[in-house]
Amino acid sequence: MLTRPDYFTLDQLLTKRLFRIPHYQRAYSWHSKQRADMFNDIKKLEGKSKGFHFMATVVGLRRKPITIIADEYSVIEVVDGQQRLTTLVLLLKAIERKLNCQKPNEEPARELQKLLVKQDDGSLILLQTNHDRSQYFSNFLISGVRPNNEKEVQTLADRELLRAIHECESFVDKWNDPIELLKIVKNQLKFVFHEIDDESAVYTVFEVLNNRGLHVSWLDRLKSRLMSVVFEDNQGNSAEHISGLHGIWGNIYETIGLRQGLSTEALRFGATLKSPRQISKPLGEERAVESLTKQVDANALKAREVSNWLLEVTKAVDKFLGDMKHSRDTVTTISHARLLAVAIILRGFPSNQETEFLDQWEKTTFRIFGLCGKDARTGVGDYVRVAWDIRNKKELNTGEILDRIANLGASHSISVVLSQLENQNWYEGREEKLRYLLFRYEEYLAEQQGQKFNNEQWSHIWEDSASRSIEHILPQSKGSQEPLQAGQEGIYVHRLGNLMLLPPGLNSELGSQEPKVKVSRYRDTGLLTAAEVARTIEEYDGWGIEQIKEREQRLIEWIQENWG
Repeated sequence: MLTRPDYFTLDQLLTKRLFRIPHYQRAYSWHSKQRADMFNDIKKLEGKSKGFHFMATVVGLRRKPITIIADEYSVIEVVDGQQRLTTLVLLLKAIERKLNCQKPNEEPARELQKLLVKQDDGSLILLQTNHDRSQYFSNFLISGVRPNNEKEVQTLADRELLRAIHECESFVDKWNDPIELLKIVKNQLKFVFHEIDDESAVYTVFEVLNNRGLHVSWLDRLKSRLMSVVFEDNQGNSAEHISGLHGIWGNIYETIGLRQGLSTEALRFGATLKSPRQISKPLGEERAVESLTKQVDANALKAREVSNWLLEVTKAVDKFLGDMKHSRDTVTTISHARLLAVAIILRGFPSNQETEFLDQWEKTTFRIFGLCGKDARTGVGDYVRVAWDIRNKKELNTGEILDRIANLGASHSISVVLSQLENQNWYEGREEKLRYLLFRYEEYLAEQQGQKFNNEQWSHIWEDSASRSIEHILPQSKGSQEPLQAGQEGIYVHRLGNLMLLPPGLNSELGSQEPKVKVSRYRDTGLLTAAEVARTIEEYDGWGIEQIKEREQRLIEWIQENWG
């Protein structure tokens, strides 16, 4: 371990070193805001040749050096600082491309390319080895390839790497003199560099830096503490424990790279459900780390057990969010509700039982937070206690679990809500709830007709915003935009009975056409709801207040039957 850190410019930091991101580190996770902050720091140095800006602390583990043709390079595994280092390397590549555009094959561009890609044309100054499925980073450094299609992106890390490339190039394009920018980036950005050759000491340094205010995620802090425990507990085959832990955390970060915010959720949920005693609210990140660290108690086997548990939780959260994509914006926005769903998945019930429990969870949660409109302060203790019991009390039988889920928020009845549904505004501010409600109504119609619900049009509806799919059967231009009082003429167009969902493009295309004109287009969608409305229009030779009231009442009765 080095007791005296080095104070380097970026040029000094990169000289004669190759940086690698090990598999057990998190993937690239910076967003546009962090990159914009870094660009602003660099911009402040414009025209100030003697100024400098402190960029970051970089902690690296020195591995065996390698020789490329005639030059020897230190190989450094980046323990901390990879986000900023990755972005700066992308920025250097963007500068090199700009220089080559202005003066092809000039010395500054050639030297910069040699820094980024070594003499063998394959060894990179920084290798994103952890979860870089797309190869965006390496392809950009080697050949300047810049993919433009974000739709093909598989992970959040890939998406942010792609965006970082475009943002770095945009920043360089706006700078008048790329040579000046290159001088600033190489010589006026300063780093404190801790180069450590003993892996067991890395995590001690990491923890010391955290205590001095270094901003590190709580999940990363927990990983560091668990790694440190394994190194300090030398009982048995410590090398195997370390290798195993590396593998587990590599899988954790690979899963986390698929969804935004998953690391926070996995940590909080994992610690809450593994708490030695039942608690009444989800643990915050700091308390979660404290709780799990205490349970490890400086034991390497327990450190591995906790890591495996977090991997299970991470996969369960990811599975839940993937399975619930059609209701995510409506019934999964409440943290303690998500905790209960994840606890059900983690228990490992047979698939038919898990489906039964999650269906009941979804009904209960939509009743409370969707139909009754309760906020995130509602039912916290109830949800968390049921979640903890499901995970920890193996003696609970199927009936008891279903009853406890169904009885959550029993005091929140929808009887009052149902009495107020008629002639109310379901268009403005209720778009997500309406989309979810009509999705379930489509499922109901399919079941009534003995059909398997699997309509491809719904995938287009869920891909876009809810508001772009909401169809006013009687167009907005033909009725009133304000609720009508008794005795007033006209039709209030925002009421539930006048609204349904169509694929976004069709909804826009139909515009203000009369209902009778739209009948054939409704039928062509293949949606049962649209076909039902089309039949009514044909039967009554139009669509008016009586048809709207009748449909509204039918929907209210269905809501009562399912959530009452």
